[in-house]
Amino acid sequence: MVSAQLDPDGRNLSAYGARPNGLLVFTADLRFIEVLTDGDVPRFASNVRGQGTAEENRAAMAGGIGFFGTYTVDATAAFSGNRVESSTFPNWVGAVRTTRELTLVVDGDQMRESFRRPDGTQIAILWERVR
Repeated sequence: MVSAQLDPDGRNLSAYGARPNGLLVFTADLRFIEVLTDGDVPRFASNVRGQGTAEENRAAMAGGIGFFGTYTVDATAAFSGNRVESSTFPNWVGAVRTTRELTLVVDGDQMRESFRRPDGTQIAILWERVR
């Protein structure tokens, strides 16, 4: 992930901090996994994942998301949507997104992902191919 912006046509805020990290993988058998994180989320003082303070847990939850599922393509092999099978944000489990909510545009070794959240917030993510 090169960048991730909230409301790119308005406030243009960084969605995952000054050092966004992420990975998006599409497989030939029409599966995907996407992980997005803020590289500056503080470590837990306890060093135990299940024993974070309320503040640590809030920062970790707000600073990242991971999800996976299946995707579809149309007759021209262009992305046409996905279905989330599991997510670190439970509300997304089972969600189906079509190109009305989610678009992917490839240009050489870069891909622009544009997603509209249910609340209407637009997110623009720029990905770069890893070879």
